[in-house]
Amino acid sequence: MMTTATETPTKLEAQERDTARNPRQLRKDGLIPATIYGKGFGPLSVQVITKPFYMAYRDGADLFELEGLGLVVKAHQVQIHSLSHEILHIEFLFESKI
Repeated sequence: MMTTATETPTKLEAQERDTARNPRQLRKDGLIPATIYGKGFGPLSVQVITKPFYMAYRDGADLFELEGLGLVVKAHQVQIHSLSHEILHIEFLFESKI
């Protein structure tokens, strides 16, 4: 059986997000606002560091281990700005707890 990037979760630092903080300011600070959904879970607002997520997602990763939260999630939808190509928001689907 061949191993693919999606079989092993990519480790990504994440933390719960203060929803009172403006998402534009988060992005200026190098963070991406995200939400975790799932059957029997969430929604939970989180933030992830932009560069590690971008690099992994660009290379085809879609399954992530969110360190700091102890969750494994799948990138369900990534919202990208049409002109700047900046990642605006991520929707993760809850897969499991670690």
